[in-house]
Amino acid sequence: MVSPIQIPNDAPFTPEQRAWLGEFLAKFLASDSSAPVASGPSVPVTILYGSQTGTSEGLAKKLLKTLKKGNFEPEIQDMGSYDPARFPNEKNLLVITSTYGDGEPPDSAVALHGLLMSDAAPRLDGVSFSVLALGDSGYPDFCKCGIEFDTRLEALGGQRIFQRIDVDVDPDAPFAEWSKGVIAALSPNGSAAPAAGAAPSEPAETGYSKKNPFPSQVLKNYNLNQGGDKETHQIELSLTGSELSYEVGDALGVYPVNSASVVDEIIAALPFKAGEVPLPDGGETSLRDALIHHYDIGTLNKSIIQKWQQRSGSPFLRSLVEADDKKAWETFCWGRDLIDLVLDYPADFSDSEDFVSILKRLQPRLYSIASSPRAHEGEVHLCVSVVRYKSFGRQRGGVCSTFLADRMTDGVKPGVYVHSNKAFRLPENGETPVIMVGPGTGIAPFRAFLEERKVTGSKGRNWLFFGNPYRATDFLYEDELTGFVNDGTLQKLSLAWSRDQKEKIYVQHLMLQNGAELWAWLNDGAAFYVCGDASRMAKDVDQALHQIAQEHGKLSGDDAAAFIAQLKKEKRYLRDVY
Repeated sequence: MVSPIQIPNDAPFTPEQRAWLGEFLAKFLASDSSAPVASGPSVPVTILYGSQTGTSEGLAKKLLKTLKKGNFEPEIQDMGSYDPARFPNEKNLLVITSTYGDGEPPDSAVALHGLLMSDAAPRLDGVSFSVLALGDSGYPDFCKCGIEFDTRLEALGGQRIFQRIDVDVDPDAPFAEWSKGVIAALSPNGSAAPAAGAAPSEPAETGYSKKNPFPSQVLKNYNLNQGGDKETHQIELSLTGSELSYEVGDALGVYPVNSASVVDEIIAALPFKAGEVPLPDGGETSLRDALIHHYDIGTLNKSIIQKWQQRSGSPFLRSLVEADDKKAWETFCWGRDLIDLVLDYPADFSDSEDFVSILKRLQPRLYSIASSPRAHEGEVHLCVSVVRYKSFGRQRGGVCSTFLADRMTDGVKPGVYVHSNKAFRLPENGETPVIMVGPGTGIAPFRAFLEERKVTGSKGRNWLFFGNPYRATDFLYEDELTGFVNDGTLQKLSLAWSRDQKEKIYVQHLMLQNGAELWAWLNDGAAFYVCGDASRMAKDVDQALHQIAQEHGKLSGDDAAAFIAQLKKEKRYLRDVY
């Protein structure tokens, strides 16, 4: 509470005016008057983002809020709607983009990325820029899209005002460093800097979130497959008491727990006595607890192997590091975990703290939500393919999928949070037709879509393409899907069983077989959705869509590409791929 300043009684004001002026002056003087006063013309800044699941978009909006507090004229643009003719006239360009699949740009960034990489790209002399690249070092093409934007903007004549920063999954600290750097570079004299106390981050979060996951009670957990080789779990979790909410199209973040038996095997083989270790977010715990709950022991990548080699003295690892061959890295890392380094390439670590210093934080996994909140109040459902395989003489599995299938016993409550995905939403108009392509666990968001369309009474037609190896064992949600057909929610259900006949049949084949009707749906304004594998299925579906546009729309190859690009721009071709 700020005490009012006393205005002399002989001042030429009424008592009410003196009281108001005293309060105003007290509040003004109590405010931060040490902040630099903005002077000179405001600095124009364009923030350009390419986002697949919403992370880059969220960071771009945080930066926008910060810049608005200073002497800037900031503007934010999705790469999918940005007019490339503006490029040569930009003064300050800040690029935030993710990489997904096999080093590919986000869907919204494909056209702009393609233009910049082509001979048609404009010169960018006089354009200042900086890039924040998002990625995951567990993949070989780490931050490839952001790296390509960065190098290409410079090659076209742009001036890099702050170094590119590559984000390895967790963006908080790298984003803060990059934001501070670009703001300083844009404010050489401090005249444009945000007021003192402003920071390139949101206020502290309250409630349950990624940083404070909700311990969710498991309601149901069972295998959807009826025998066979595949194992797909329906996992139903309670959100009661969390105040978390979601929309269809969103994802659920799940924090996994590593296998205790594998951790014990690692500790037993280490050349030191296990002790206390620091945690990624501060504090300390035992090495065993840290390896079970906080550090990634299931992923090998170039960075870890380089650090391991420095301590191991292994001639093979040294040759691998020195050769720095992408294919060799991929071959070595595939099918191996941290336990393989511990057992096969012993390293000389001084103690437990030295050992965990080379490890990455154990990251949450995102799963497309398979339920409508209106159909299952207070619950969230997942459809998870359990990954199990054998390599180098060991039985292995996906860290989070085996946790969900095998290690959620004795009342274990997984930590979860909602990850909003605004780029994968149902049409606002319920009368819009919807085409959904989701083989395997790609069915997850479309189960949610169909539940939502039914509960809300949407009148738009629905068409689902679903596929799996065998109808007898792998028809996920069979009763529900046939029920949607019978009650009129689902007008068309196209099923592809790849192993039920001699020739393999996939969802893209059914698309081509139904090409004329699919083209008619698109001409009638249908929205087209794809969920599932990015590296193969999504590419094959995209190719089939281009072929349908050419065959049934009578379009040339270039015109078909332009038509599909327009679908993306209109948010009528949306993908949730991984």
